[in-house]
Amino acid sequence: MNQDQGGTGFENEQEPRHVVEYVPGTNELEHHEEDNSVNRAEQIKKQSEMSDTVEESVAYWQKSDAISRSLETTKKTLDKVVALGESFDVVFREMTFGGVKTGLFFINGFAKDYIMQEIIKRLTYLTPESLNSGALHSFFDLYIPHIQVEKTEKLSKVIDDVLIGMSALFIEGEQIAIIMDTRSYPVRSPEEPSLERVVRGSRDGFTETLLTNVSLVRRRLRDPGVKFEVLKVGRRTQTDVCISYIDDIVDKAQVDAVRKKIENIDIDGIPLADKQLEEAILKKGWNPYPLVRYSERPDVVASHLLEGRVVLFVDTSPSVIILPTTFFDLCQHAEENRQTPFMGTYLRWVRFFGIFASLFLLPMWLLVVIHPELKPVALSFIGPQQTAKIPLIAQFLIVEFGVDLMRMAAVHTPTPLASAMGLIAAILIGDIAVKTGLFVNEVVLYMAVAAIGMFATPSYELGLANRVVRLFLLVAVAIFGAPGLIVGTTVFIIYLTTQRSYNSSYMWPFIPFNAKAMAAILFRVPVITSKLRPSFNKTRDNTRMPQKE
Repeated sequence: MNQDQGGTGFENEQEPRHVVEYVPGTNELEHHEEDNSVNRAEQIKKQSEMSDTVEESVAYWQKSDAISRSLETTKKTLDKVVALGESFDVVFREMTFGGVKTGLFFINGFAKDYIMQEIIKRLTYLTPESLNSGALHSFFDLYIPHIQVEKTEKLSKVIDDVLIGMSALFIEGEQIAIIMDTRSYPVRSPEEPSLERVVRGSRDGFTETLLTNVSLVRRRLRDPGVKFEVLKVGRRTQTDVCISYIDDIVDKAQVDAVRKKIENIDIDGIPLADKQLEEAILKKGWNPYPLVRYSERPDVVASHLLEGRVVLFVDTSPSVIILPTTFFDLCQHAEENRQTPFMGTYLRWVRFFGIFASLFLLPMWLLVVIHPELKPVALSFIGPQQTAKIPLIAQFLIVEFGVDLMRMAAVHTPTPLASAMGLIAAILIGDIAVKTGLFVNEVVLYMAVAAIGMFATPSYELGLANRVVRLFLLVAVAIFGAPGLIVGTTVFIIYLTTQRSYNSSYMWPFIPFNAKAMAAILFRVPVITSKLRPSFNKTRDNTRMPQKE
């Protein structure tokens, strides 16, 4: 905001805010001191502003949200509200067309230069005679060669639209501004998501631009019933959130509930996009388990929409939220549906085994080592042949935290150095720790198997939550032995059973039990035999294809 052009307010456009009469012989130092006092008053008013929204800020400076007929007054308000004159990318270009003064207001980094040049070129053809029917009519209806154009009477609406990439044209003497869609966001090309890679399948993935993501899904669902509703979240960020669903399939009560929760979010902003939106609408607190599914693949999102799910797109995020979801949904991967049903079932079982191993392999091994009497004769070879200097439970905890540390280091390590870091972790740390007698060989072995199972979990959030449960079970076994494992596992299952993913059972179809749906979880059934949509979605139309051929 320009500190030299401000004022104590623009309440009355007819009366100047500060008038100093020149009187011959008056000391110029007095005028200078009076100007300084006005500037100090402006600074005090500027520092006292506590506006949370654009509407409040505009009303604070000009007492009304209406657009002024005077371009000078509008410019002074923009000086205070959007730092016009201080922020180098905020532009207010004053021009005269047909004898009428105008002001073009836009953000330099968002504007498409060639579109704006075409608009300005067209407006140069205006003459005073062509404005006889009214300047606004001539500008809006006749001389702006653009498709997406609208009018508004609110200055806050103009500012909000300009901050998302629009351009606004103010006309001297008019209380209406013309808003033109000239957006051009920085965007990267769709690439295959790193967390959901497939051997066979599409290679496009979501980007950080909402319109691009919606187009990728629309390309796969050419159904007129697919709807994309846009809401804004955050008083300051004004983040675009899109609710997507298929109108004649989805449970409309669920859509209304999701929409209402999003509209009731009262927060200054969600700069972290989808994750903060999830926390705001679910309010799950300290629950470590994900109650929604994240995906960066358009084909996965399209398939879930066909099942009757609700999908939330958040601008600036390359992943979308799918709800409701279940524990078993989070264990499935797109690769299983890109192979034959037999091989897809095999891959699914291997993945289930890896998830099971990441949860229970280490606690069960620790149990049979601490209590050898529980070990079957056929498994007599299991267990360390020699002891180490550190207790087993301490070894497990150290290795657990070490794997987490290496995972975080791998994320922040430049790609050329990642291989070197892996060699250091595997050889210098793991091998030497065993040779010096600090660790047991089997601890490192089983920890590696559990880590592989965690990385094989399709949902990254589910893998992290399972790691926390594994630590809990390890401590329970170390303290209480077999009862600790039994009680800990029971508590774990009961805890998951009590969870709800947007009023849907988290453990469905295991609890409540649905035999046909459970078979569809365990086996990747052929597409042609899957004639019904999952029942837990409460879809209005649950048929995928006719029941009788």
